[in-house]
Amino acid sequence: MSCLDPVDEIFSIRKQAGWLGIPRSSYYYHPAREKPENLLLMDLIDKAYTQHPYYGSRRILAYLIQQGYKINRKRVQRLMSIMGLVAIYPKRNLSKPQKDFKKYPYLLRGLDILSPNQVWSTDITFIRLKEGFMYLTVVIDWYSRYVLSWRLSNTLEGRFCIEALEEALSKGKPDIFNTDQGVQYTSEKFTKELEERGIRISMDGKGRALDNIFIERLWRTIKYEEIYLKEYESARGLAKSLRKYFDFYNKERFHQSLGYKTPEQVHLAM
Repeated sequence: MSCLDPVDEIFSIRKQAGWLGIPRSSYYYHPAREKPENLLLMDLIDKAYTQHPYYGSRRILAYLIQQGYKINRKRVQRLMSIMGLVAIYPKRNLSKPQKDFKKYPYLLRGLDILSPNQVWSTDITFIRLKEGFMYLTVVIDWYSRYVLSWRLSNTLEGRFCIEALEEALSKGKPDIFNTDQGVQYTSEKFTKELEERGIRISMDGKGRALDNIFIERLWRTIKYEEIYLKEYESARGLAKSLRKYFDFYNKERFHQSLGYKTPEQVHLAM
């Protein structure tokens, strides 16, 4: 029995994956799975962290205990790690020496952001589905708040971050590209894409969630205006919904900080 619906029979998987903003390989995947109880806890952790991105595991633990959950810090740390809310570095390899990743300075402190394509940044966030979860990454222009690209994945492997980066770079390039110190962004493949184009790399200080403030604001906007209002049945349904939302966000959503213009109006005007 075929698992394809009528649209699958008309259009190729490659085209559909591109339209939906997900890697072609991820199209066949089911959402990442967790126990229902853990999914509920992860949902609460996500909402607390979205509201307070400077919260660490101790404060998250205190919040969950206050909500009536009997839980210990080790479990909170495990769930936050799965969600990508703590920095994930290459694990130590006992058979081979582990090279430290190349460290880049944070270049944005005190920097005046004066035009589009001066600074781009990226990050990953967790999205709960009805029976599982996915990860979302975006590339955003700091000045205009314009979302240049996005991808979904059911793992934290770096491939979907590379795909989002490549799509964004097909539209132009920034002077500076800012990330956190996650393994997805410190990989040679990711940094090489930037260095070969003469783009300066900036990385948040370890544990400094607010160094990437415009991404944190974007996550808050997306989640309160879209994600927390819905219960997605599948990764495909999530992708379709996000595509509509990002189209609205870029082209129709007015930003007070942009003089009540849309990100697209500001990004394309200069």
